Amino acid sequence: MKKIYLIGFSLLGLNAFAQKSDLRPLVSKKADAIEQKVITWRRDFHEHPELGNTEVRTAGIIAKHLESLGIKVTTGVAKTGVVGILKGGKPGPVVALRADMDGLPVTERVDVPFASKVKTQYNGQEVGVMHACGHDSHVAILMGVAEVLASMQKDIQGTVKFIFQPAEEGVPAGEEGGAALMIKEGVLENPKVDVIFGLHINSQTEVGEVTYRPGGTMAAVNDMKITVTGRQAHGAYPWSSIDPVVISAQIINNLQTIVSRNLNVTENPGVVTIGAINGGVRSNIIPEKVEMLGTVRNFSKEDEAMFIERIKTIVTKTAEAGGATAEIKIPYSNHYPVTFNNIVLTEKMLPGMQATAGKDHVKLKPPVTGAEDFSFFQEKVPGLFVFLGGMPKGKDPLKAPSHHTPDFYLDESGFVLGVKLLSNLTLDYMGMKK
Repeated sequence: MKKIYLIGFSLLGLNAFAQKSDLRPLVSKKADAIEQKVITWRRDFHEHPELGNTEVRTAGIIAKHLESLGIKVTTGVAKTGVVGILKGGKPGPVVALRADMDGLPVTERVDVPFASKVKTQYNGQEVGVMHACGHDSHVAILMGVAEVLASMQKDIQGTVKFIFQPAEEGVPAGEEGGAALMIKEGVLENPKVDVIFGLHINSQTEVGEVTYRPGGTMAAVNDMKITVTGRQAHGAYPWSSIDPVVISAQIINNLQTIVSRNLNVTENPGVVTIGAINGGVRSNIIPEKVEMLGTVRNFSKEDEAMFIERIKTIVTKTAEAGGATAEIKIPYSNHYPVTFNNIVLTEKMLPGMQATAGKDHVKLKPPVTGAEDFSFFQEKVPGLFVFLGGMPKGKDPLKAPSHHTPDFYLDESGFVLGVKLLSNLTLDYMGMKK
């Protein structure tokens, strides 16, 4: 797998490169000066969240800010995405920086003055909308980075491409969106991107901390839909039925053996989760059909292929053993590859990250079974995706509200480090010379 992701990195003769750090104090000074501005942007986005492919207001604010900095702006990329191009005063590589813009169908209950009260329609249901994963902070941080780097344009040895991406969390059924659509529409071309950096804030990592992992960092994800069809009968006469409820229960249990018996857990983790099961209308009717929805997570293409094969076999054969039939669709509506940090790139950027956050505050992290469509960019160009602490100091990570929940909370004092980190990753990479 490593060979697949190292292919095409024309600049990876980096062992012969020396890191340039003389711009770091200037970056720190400029980032500190706009810290409150970044927080203000974030609060505004938080109060006015928008779901994937509908980030019209958010995109408008971003575009206006970039244009005010003299950055060339393209809007409407992948529906609502914004791309800014800042050409430095000196020749060099093209570095892309990405932030995702979309919120989630979650109703907020955090007691802050800028809490979201937004409601909208999602898949036919009225839902609350909340930035329950921190994308509002990602946007604000990257807007801050744009301001810092634009003010240093004459010192930039290359070109910076700012990618504000819609729909990282997915789109309504039947729509395209996110990183895959941006790539399809040419976001990595004209000018051609050499490397891409991104970050994700984490509500269970303390403010001031940066975590990273070379190689497989976040999981590949496939969703699935399983439909089990049996024979309906009166609940009092189960022998007249082919019971899809019992068979579905057996399928759910049998699927867990993939992780416990087929996966080499000493190499990579993996997850098979059934998150929804629907069938029947009342207590004394055995239904004809049961539908299940689930998610599958892996960290290598080999494990992903093995999981899919085993799932199909277990689902169809378990149903067959009970006299029923089963249809399995995997992926059902979405698939993200492994978020794979280029190993050589990660190694070369580590000293700069340590210089920015402090060596003791940059830590190796275990694999994350969440998924990120930043992975689509990393399939095309070498990339590094890191995590930024957003939990108040001294809080217990096990008690801090997690992402995608109504109580999700971020300590805003960590945002300025994100501005410094992305700015320095850009300048450090550009400053690596033969």
